[in-house]
Amino acid sequence: MATILVTGAKGQLGSELQELSVRYPFHQFLFTDREELMIQDEVSVLQYFKAHAIDFCINCAAYTAVDRAESEPALAHLINGTATGVLAKVCHQFGASMIHISTDYVFNGRAKEPYAEDASTDPVSVYGASKLAGEQMLFAALPSAILIRTSWVYSVYGGNFVKTMLRLMSERTELKVVSDQWGAPTYAGDLAKVIMDIVDGVSEKKMAWVPGIYHYSNEGAITWYHFAEAIAQIAKASCTVLPISTADYPTAAQRPAYSVFQKDKIKSTFGIYIPHWRSSLEACILKLSKDLAVQAH
Repeated sequence: MATILVTGAKGQLGSELQELSVRYPFHQFLFTDREELMIQDEVSVLQYFKAHAIDFCINCAAYTAVDRAESEPALAHLINGTATGVLAKVCHQFGASMIHISTDYVFNGRAKEPYAEDASTDPVSVYGASKLAGEQMLFAALPSAILIRTSWVYSVYGGNFVKTMLRLMSERTELKVVSDQWGAPTYAGDLAKVIMDIVDGVSEKKMAWVPGIYHYSNEGAITWYHFAEAIAQIAKASCTVLPISTADYPTAAQRPAYSVFQKDKIKSTFGIYIPHWRSSLEACILKLSKDLAVQAH
């Protein structure tokens, strides 16, 4: 039986891990958010680790407001950078293993082929810079950590592109969506399962803990426009989706134009199967529609 701390438990990935945890009754889960544990406060984190014999820390906590980070750089760096370093330092002190989640925003998006884990980082936004700082602080304090970079995360929980599109498609007859930014969506439910496959496999001694950087998203490569079109098709929305350029949709923070990942490393190291983005999107929208039906009754 392992004791597993999940930070950022109210976010998309943290919420998916909470839902998944019932499948692992032999493990003890500790789900915290900022109300229960201020991860940037080393004294608080030390006290928490002293009170609980933690074997694994899954850090899902993050400042994810990409555009707002441009005007709140100190806060973004505190949560995405400093707090990650604090958790890693305390994990090292107590001999706990740590999985940390990062992002495609650590790259500049000017690549022409999928990013490997050892590709040069060059963030073009405050958010990306704060997440890169977190990666660096993680490995400086805890070289044995596992870092998983992901992209375009969505879920039945929290706010995300899929839920926003579904809402707007129910309200409007036409939507304009950026068609020159390429990447791959990640269903947080799939990523949660991968994380638990690793944690459970290691704790049951069925799998080796292999530190380092890994890339994970669903299979395939699309634009946000393709993604929105698929959402409309699956949801049978009567809204028309029109392609526009990034220049036509200015935002405070610059986005990577290309952030497709190479994922061979995580698949081969941990024996992981990765579903295609379309099948995972269908599963998520089906789940959302069932949830809405239940609420209606």
